[in-house]
Order: sequence, then C-alpha cells, then structure tokens
Amino acid sequence: MKAIILLATLKKQGLSNTQVLCEFFRDKLAAHAIECEIVKLVDHRVLPGTYSDMGEGDEWPEILTRVLAADFVIFATPIWWSNFSSEMQKVIERLDHLHDGIMEGRGSPLEGKPAGILITGDSDGAQHIIGMAANFFNAIGLVLPPFCSLSVLWEGQAKGADTTRDALLEKFREYDSTAETMIRQLLAYHRPG
Repeated sequence: MKAIILLATLKKQGLSNTQVLCEFFRDKLAAHAIECEIVKLVDHRVLPGTYSDMGEGDEWPEILTRVLAADFVIFATPIWWSNFSSEMQKVIERLDHLHDGIMEGRGSPLEGKPAGILITGDSDGAQHIIGMAANFFNAIGLVLPPFCSLSVLWEGQAKGADTTRDALLEKFREYDSTAETMIRQLLAYHRPG
C-alpha cells in the first residue's frame, strides 16, 4: 500500500516543522508496511488555477497522477492566520477540477479513498483547518475517517523559534498514540482497488 503526503510548508530551505512531522508520520506508516511519498510542494512548479493541467511548465498533472495512484492521501500544512498555507490552498484550487467532473455527473477518481491531515503551529487554528479540509474532502470524494488528524500546536514551532530537529521529534513522540490511531483508521477505511 502507498500513501502520499502533500507537504505544504512554505520553507524551501531550513528546518520545517511540518516537514519533520511528515517524516515522523512516514516512519510510523513504514512500520505498518505502508510506503509513503512526501511531495514538498514548494519544490515543484504548481501553477495557480482551477484545472488539472494549466499548461506548459505545470508540474501539478504529474503530482495528481501520483495522488490518484496512492491508497491514502494526507494533507500536511502549517497554520498561518488560522488557515492552511498558501501552498495547500493552491492544491485545493487545483483539485477543484475533479469537483467540476462530479458536478457534471462523471464521479470522482478519489471516491472512497481514505485521507488524513497533519498540522503544525504555535497557536490555535487546527480545528478550523480540519473542518475546512473535511468539507473539501467530502466534496471531492475523499473519506476522512474518525481520528484522522494529527495537530501539534506548540510554542517551539513559532515563527523564528530556535528549535532543533531533535527537539521537534521529541515533541512529536508525545503523539505516538495519535499517529497510530490515525494509521489504524486509515487502514480500516481502505477499500482495495
């Protein structure tokens, strides 16, 4: 089985709290024999727009192919002003083309696929993001099983905080049980193709 994590950090370089959380979760998935690919969106040319292919130089069509091939889809985002990062918002806008197909009666290639959400931040906003993601997942056919969000809100993740990778991993280990529950739920809702 395969999972894909769409990592919406805004950091091209340097330590990313959200990327470290994705790597933590990837290692948890590996312990369940689930292969996981992390797609760091800022490393790709994902053009703005609301179609699956926005033309020359757009890397989203290739990423979308990998999303469609995965058994599990995970959104991973930091909190910025109680919302997704701009990179995650761009993904939602690009996936809107699938919603167009649903509205035209063609169905969704993501229908029934289990999904989850990883969130990092230093203050509140996770519930708002989970609610918006759940609504969007529902609109394009993804299934958000119960307990399939993992949010770590901690002052050590504040903008400009001098937190090390080791300190982040130590904090994330406090969420071992939450991660394991999330994986169990993803597996429980998986419907082999």
